[in-house]
Amino acid sequence: MLSVNKKPMAKQIAASKQTGAKTIFKSFEILRDAGGEMSRKELLSKMTAEIDFNDSEQEKLVSNGQPRWLTIFLFYTVDCLKAGYLIKNKGTWLLTPEGEEAMTLGSYGLIDTANKAYRDWNRQQKKLKENSVEMDLNDDEGYESEKKAAVELEVIEERALDDIINFINGKNPYEFQDLVAKLLEAMGYFIDFVAPKGKDGGIDVIAYQDELGIKKPRIKVQVKHYPKNPIGPEPVRSLKGLLNSSDEIGLFVTSGSFTAEAKRTARDSAIHIRLMNGAELIDLWQKNYYNMNDEDKSLLPLQQVYFLKLNE
Repeated sequence: MLSVNKKPMAKQIAASKQTGAKTIFKSFEILRDAGGEMSRKELLSKMTAEIDFNDSEQEKLVSNGQPRWLTIFLFYTVDCLKAGYLIKNKGTWLLTPEGEEAMTLGSYGLIDTANKAYRDWNRQQKKLKENSVEMDLNDDEGYESEKKAAVELEVIEERALDDIINFINGKNPYEFQDLVAKLLEAMGYFIDFVAPKGKDGGIDVIAYQDELGIKKPRIKVQVKHYPKNPIGPEPVRSLKGLLNSSDEIGLFVTSGSFTAEAKRTARDSAIHIRLMNGAELIDLWQKNYYNMNDEDKSLLPLQQVYFLKLNE
């Protein structure tokens, strides 16, 4: 009998890689279309709405209570961080120009190049740690376990951050205004004015560099407790109109975020206007927490927990 040459079967792509490829690529698309920046919570919400997940992907894992797709997605974001495609900053995710360029490789090409970047970084770290090239640099088991540990830590941190955000979002506008004033006070500024309930003329807080307000510039603060709706350019322009000279600077604080146009408006202003979103407010509160008295801390009480520091 004549032998028949059979075509080699195409290599089966693992289900986890399929999930990783489609979730990473979709997240990059969403970030790109949003101007390159979005809160983690909003990004995951959009992904959930726009991706058709199968039953296996939606199944919640016993180990962490998360849908399988989310655990896989976070696992692959570790590669993207090391590749410089993605930046995570206190609940805000940013797509880098390198990440947007990597999208031209397609979903699998993107995660493959990111994975290679992580492996190269991981091997380099091992070389530096052991000060020798004779070690086993192809330790896939160690590589996988390090990524899993990074994801587990991120899940814990994000849950803690979600609790903080939900606590802030539950405040009324005047409580949030008081929180902003106490933060500035903890940072070393002297608070001259906090707007009472009712009309405030557009300025919610006035802060000075010194007790007498002699040192310039003084800070005029606009506070908006809009956790869900991004602040557009018009409120930023309104704050600009309330700044009388170069002896004053504007600070716009929101519990949510700012649109790209709002940021551009602040950058283009001849009088300095600083924007502070909810993520940055939380970061500064954490950094200045121990400068506060117990009463001020109660506005947003925190508990510090230490973890073993993973390789970076």
